[in-house]
Amino acid sequence: MAKHSLMGRLMKRLHPESIPWPGSVLYNAISSTVIFQRHYQMVADDILNYCSSGTLLDIGTGPARLLLTLHNKSPQLRLLGIDSSPAMVAKAKENTSGVQSIEIKDGNADKIPYPDNYFDIVISTVSMHHWKHPTEGLNEAYRVLKPGGFVLVYDLVSDTPETILADCKRQFGWFRTTLFWLHSFEEPFYSQADFQSMAQPTLFKIGQTKFLGLLYCLILKK
Repeated sequence: MAKHSLMGRLMKRLHPESIPWPGSVLYNAISSTVIFQRHYQMVADDILNYCSSGTLLDIGTGPARLLLTLHNKSPQLRLLGIDSSPAMVAKAKENTSGVQSIEIKDGNADKIPYPDNYFDIVISTVSMHHWKHPTEGLNEAYRVLKPGGFVLVYDLVSDTPETILADCKRQFGWFRTTLFWLHSFEEPFYSQADFQSMAQPTLFKIGQTKFLGLLYCLILKK
């Protein structure tokens, strides 16, 4: 995997893997804004192109907004989310209360609390930059994924092209896009090159990447 700068490595070391309270309350509020909701819609549509039925795992589910979007678009999916933050798990359970097809558990990327070959698809959205051990996390995703299934990892990157930013500004306005993008300076996001080399040291060996709105996506197949 490509090497981070000294500052990037320091941020990665110091950055918490889970979001504690009251950060979970703030993130829950932010995740309901227009630009986040539009991206959840785009991500959900993209996920359903790879898998529209069966069992899905969301690693680092946060407040579970994406799981709710997926449920509304494809009620036949069984949706499971894990998060390493007890505060986020509590908020996700609150947000999904009454939705029987959604299950939320404590768990992190490098120790997924499910058996081998269990999921039809595994996803993660704006979470991977929090993982302390990304290679181990992707290997865990490989373990719990059924043969032929996909892992889709969506995250912001530190070097978003100007053309992507300009397109998002046209859709969402300068202010909303700038707030969303400035997030990449305060958190240890990977670069495009990091993402492109992420699969090589894992059991997947190879992967593909693409932009989806402001999010960069790593596509892996077992």
